[in-house]
Amino acid sequence: QVQLEESGGGLVQAGESLRLSCAASGSIFSIKAMGWYRQAPGKERELVASVTDGGITNYSDSVKGRFTITRDNAKNMGYLQMNSLKPEDTAVYSCSARILHRVDYGGGIYRMQQGEFWGRGTQVTVSS
Repeated sequence: QVQLEESGGGLVQAGESLRLSCAASGSIFSIKAMGWYRQAPGKERELVASVTDGGITNYSDSVKGRFTITRDNAKNMGYLQMNSLKPEDTAVYSCSARILHRVDYGGGIYRMQQGEFWGRGTQVTVSS
């Protein structure tokens, strides 16, 4: 099965930086798209940044110019570099990826399947 695991969250002061990592593991053939989402208490989850397998990136207006999403296809890793952090960036950050992966049925029988997977999230807290 495919798993995503985030790391790199923590407590920082306003103006500081953090780098989040997302590690994908399992029977992965290719990662189509990756995205970082965040959810603050009492608020809906929002898409922060995304990157396609072709390297096309997209950012929410609230983080544009401060956050950078990258990916390392060879390592099945995704990253979110967060600079100039603000207290309003405080949230649980989760990565999501659309992944083409192998599903084994035994006896050498398998098929390739595309699915969307989520990590459990990592807390980012920015103090003023």
